[in-house]
Amino acid sequence: SNDSEDTELRFVTCQSLWNQIKSETEQIQEDLNKQLFDNLVNFLRRSHSEFQEKTAEWTCRMKSREIPTAALVLGVNVTDHDLTLRSLSEVLQDNVTPYVALLEAKDCPGIKNLIQKLMGQLMNCYIDVGSLEDEDSVQVSQSRIRCSMTSLINWYGNVTKKTDSETPSKKTTSSSRHWQSPPVVVVFKDLESFTTKVLQDFIVISSQHIHELPLVLIFGIATSPMIIHSLLPHSVSSLLCIELFQSLSCKEHLSTIIDKLLLTPQFPFKLGEKVLQVLLNIFLYHDFSVQNFIKGFQLCVVEHFYSQPLSVLCCQLVDSKKRVNSLSHDQCENIRRLPSFRRYVERQASEKQIALLTADDFLKETIQKLLEELHVYHENYVPVLRCLHVFTSSLPKYPLGKQIRELHCACLENRVWETEEYESSLQLARMLNKSDLVTMLQQCVEIFVSSSGKEFDKTAEKLEEFLTQFQKLEAEAFQEQDVSVSSQKELQKKTDLYHLQKTLLELKESRRSKKLTKFEMLRFEVVDYIDSLVRNYLVPADHKTLHEIVYFNTASVLRGHLNAAPRTALHTALNNPYCYLKNEALKSDGGNISNKAPDICIAYKLHLECGRLINLVDWLEAFSTVVTAAEGPNADTPSSDQVDDIIHARFIRAVSELELLGFIKPSKQKTDHVARLTWGGC
Repeated sequence: SNDSEDTELRFVTCQSLWNQIKSETEQIQEDLNKQLFDNLVNFLRRSHSEFQEKTAEWTCRMKSREIPTAALVLGVNVTDHDLTLRSLSEVLQDNVTPYVALLEAKDCPGIKNLIQKLMGQLMNCYIDVGSLEDEDSVQVSQSRIRCSMTSLINWYGNVTKKTDSETPSKKTTSSSRHWQSPPVVVVFKDLESFTTKVLQDFIVISSQHIHELPLVLIFGIATSPMIIHSLLPHSVSSLLCIELFQSLSCKEHLSTIIDKLLLTPQFPFKLGEKVLQVLLNIFLYHDFSVQNFIKGFQLCVVEHFYSQPLSVLCCQLVDSKKRVNSLSHDQCENIRRLPSFRRYVERQASEKQIALLTADDFLKETIQKLLEELHVYHENYVPVLRCLHVFTSSLPKYPLGKQIRELHCACLENRVWETEEYESSLQLARMLNKSDLVTMLQQCVEIFVSSSGKEFDKTAEKLEEFLTQFQKLEAEAFQEQDVSVSSQKELQKKTDLYHLQKTLLELKESRRSKKLTKFEMLRFEVVDYIDSLVRNYLVPADHKTLHEIVYFNTASVLRGHLNAAPRTALHTALNNPYCYLKNEALKSDGGNISNKAPDICIAYKLHLECGRLINLVDWLEAFSTVVTAAEGPNADTPSSDQVDDIIHARFIRAVSELELLGFIKPSKQKTDHVARLTWGGC
C-alpha cells in the first residue's frame, strides 16, 4: 500500500480483466473441442445402442469379444492433455453416463492397482451422481471391497437395477441426462506410459466380461495410433474394435487463441513484440503447450499491473473520462515521465508544452484525447492487418510469414513497409492472376464490412469498386478476343507482300513497347491502395503516445520468470541467501562468510575457495571456524583438536546436500577427499 495510492484499484482492475480473458479462453476451447466431443458421443451412442438392442452385430462382437475403443490422438502437447480429457469427462458425465474413470500410468503400475483405481473412481461417481438420501447407498470403504472384475460387474448390475426401480419422477430426471444402462467409460490419459503387461491383462480380462459390462475404452495418444500395435500383440489388439479420432492441432489452437485475445479491441491489454516473441518461442521450441502460453499471458497481465502504476487506465480506453479526471498529481507526474509522452510534448508548440508540463487539468484533457486515439488505433489496426494477411498468406514462399501472428510481430517490431520482405511481397502481389486477386478483394471487403472501425465504410466501397472494374474488364476481354480473331482472319486474307510486312512490323513494334494492359494497370492500382492502408494504419505500437499504459514490453522480466536457469538460481541462493530469505542478519559485505547463514551456504562458499580436490578434514576445520566465530570463550568449548559432534553432524549433512545437488562427488584417488564438479561464475 506504500508503493502507490491506487494499488487496490490496480489489483481489482487486473483481476477483472483476467476473469474476462479467462472466460473467453474457456469458451474458445469449448468451441474448438465441440466437434471432437460430438464425434466421441456419437461413437458411444452407436456402441451403446448395439449393446442395448442386442443386435446381430453386437452378438457377433460378443463372440469375438471385441471392446469398443476410441483412439484419441491429442498431439505432442502433453501438458494440455489433462485439461482436454477432463473436459471430455465432464461432457460425458453430463450427457451420456455417470461412470467415467480417468486412469494415469503412474497410478497403475500393476493390474491390481488399475482395477482398484477404476473401481474407486466409478463408485465415487455413483455416490456423487446418485441420490444420497438413502443411507443404504454404496457407503462401503474402498479397502473393504474386493477389487476384481466380478465385483465391478456385480456393482454395475446393482446400480443399474436400482436406477430402473426408482420412482418415475426420479427416473425421468436421470434419464434426461444419462442413457438407460449407461456404458462404463475408461479413459487411459497417457497410453504410451502404460506398461504392456498391464494393458494386455486388463483388455483380456475385460473382453471376457464384455457381454455383462458395457465397457468402452478411450486411449489418449500423444504420438501415433501405431503405438497401440507396438504396445499390444495382435492377439490382444484383435480384441479391440478401434475407431480413430483426431484432436485439433496445437498450432491451430494457438492461432485461434491469439486471434481472439490479442488481435481484437475487446481486451485493451496488449503484448509487445519482444514479449510475444518470447511466448511464441517457448511454445514452438519447448512444449507446444497452449495452456502454458495462456499461463505466460496471465503472468504478463499480472506483471504489467504490478510494475506499471498507470495500468489502472488500461481498462478505461473506451470510457476513460471519469478515470482520467480522478488522476492525482503524482499520477500526472508519472504520465509526464513516460518516454512516449515526452516525445509527444517535444512536437508541440512552446505554449502547449508549458501547459502540458505544469497544468494538470489541461494534461487530463489531453490524456483523454490520446487514450481515445489509442483505442481508435486498435480498432483500425486489426482489420488492416487481416487484409494484409489475406494477400501475404497466398504468396509463394511467404515473405512475411504464413501465420497472422508472424505478420503481427513484424508490424509491432518496426515499420513493416520499410522491410525487404514487404517489398518482395508487393512485387509478388503485382503478379497475381485475376481470379486470385478477385478472391482476395472479396475477403477484404468482408473483413472491413464486419469491422468496428468507423473509417472503413469508404474503404469497403473502394474495394467493391475495384471488383466492379474487374468484372467490366472480363466483359471487355471477350470482345477483344473476338476482334483479334477477326483481325487474324483479315491478315490471312491479305496476299500483298507490302501490306503483310507492314502489319508484321507493327505487331513486332507493339510487342517491343509492351504497354500495360488495363488489367495490369488495375492490378497495380489495387496493390498500391492496399499499400496506402498499411502505411496509414499499421504504424508500430511503440510510435503511439501512451502505449506504455496498454502494452507490456519487459521481455527480460518475462524471460526470467519462464526460462529456468537452475544453476544461476542455486548459485545465488547458496552464495547470497539474503536474496531469497530476506533476513537482515544474512547480509554480508564482499566475500565475508556469515556464521548466521544456513550450513549448506557456509559449506558452499568454502568449497568455492578450493581446487579440484577438497580435503574433508581441512574443509571441516574451516566450517567449524566459521560456525563458532561469534561464540565467546566458554569452559564447555571443546579443544582445538576435538570437533563438537553437533558441528560434525551439521557438516556431514551440508556436504551430503552439496553432493545431492551435484557440486561434489567422492574421489577414487584419495579416500579423505572429494572432487569438485563445478567451475566458473554464473
